[in-house]
Amino acid sequence: MAGETMAASNNKANALTIDRLTESDLPEAARIFRVAFGAFLGAPNPENLWTDRDYVAGRHRAGHVASFAARLDGELVGSNFVTNWGSVGFFGPLTVLPDLQGRGVAQALLGPTMAQFDAWGTRHAGLFTFAHSTKHVGLYQKFGFYPRFLTAIMAAPARRAQTPAGWSRFGALTTAQQEQALRGCREVTESVYPGLDLGAEIRTAQAQGLGDTMLIEGAGGLSAFAVCHYGPRSEAGAATCFVKFGAVRNGSAAGRDFLWLIEACEALAADVGMANVLAGVNTAHHEAYRLLAGRGYRSETQGVAMHKNNDPDYARPGTYVINDWR
Repeated sequence: MAGETMAASNNKANALTIDRLTESDLPEAARIFRVAFGAFLGAPNPENLWTDRDYVAGRHRAGHVASFAARLDGELVGSNFVTNWGSVGFFGPLTVLPDLQGRGVAQALLGPTMAQFDAWGTRHAGLFTFAHSTKHVGLYQKFGFYPRFLTAIMAAPARRAQTPAGWSRFGALTTAQQEQALRGCREVTESVYPGLDLGAEIRTAQAQGLGDTMLIEGAGGLSAFAVCHYGPRSEAGAATCFVKFGAVRNGSAAGRDFLWLIEACEALAADVGMANVLAGVNTAHHEAYRLLAGRGYRSETQGVAMHKNNDPDYARPGTYVINDWR
């Protein structure tokens, strides 16, 4: 674990330590998350920012996520979450109390974050950050991450499909069918990037009641899937169905299947009473980005994807993927 000493304004030494986040830390970690982002974004009441969604408890309770706590004299002052998608990993949100930012807390949290990637054998690591923040980009570049393409967080109204056929919901399947679907999802992601595996993310969404996963059947089996969040315990936000991850099997039908997958997510949103669909797409997937824009999706905000060792991984033309690493 990483640790350091900080000198307070009264010249008294304060001990900064990094350890694992605990269940009892979650309320304070969620408050720090809100005030940190609220202060950065200039919200008038930072503690009230994003109370309609959860980026802390759901990740902490997921078996494929490691959560770290920064403590100053034993008091929680920041946290970070590290996610394992098989050969791919990413971290965030990394948040620190505003009055302690710039004093080494975030950098201390990144030490065990990098060690966690090593322990998992992560082949490719990345993160999402604010494109306009030279402070954030500079910090992460110290750890070998380089800014590449913009990631657009795009939204459109939910709509019911004209011909709702050819897709299914993971949550409606039997246990045996779910296991078969997970194997199919792994085959889809393997075609995109070796070792990429969203099985734990799919199971977590189902087990925690965060949403559901849409499955698209093609001529040769599962051709696409999307892990969707909705509801107040999820990462989606009010009245929103958030596509946390979506992928299409590589091949000549990928563009068609991508549109089919988007239609399925929009239909799911309408079925569960959500007004909007939110999907983050890295612009390196320029075919997917153009298809979303052509369907009426408009960017609400954008950030930049930073990649370890400047490796593009699966963020490249010809791959139809939705994920924003927030």
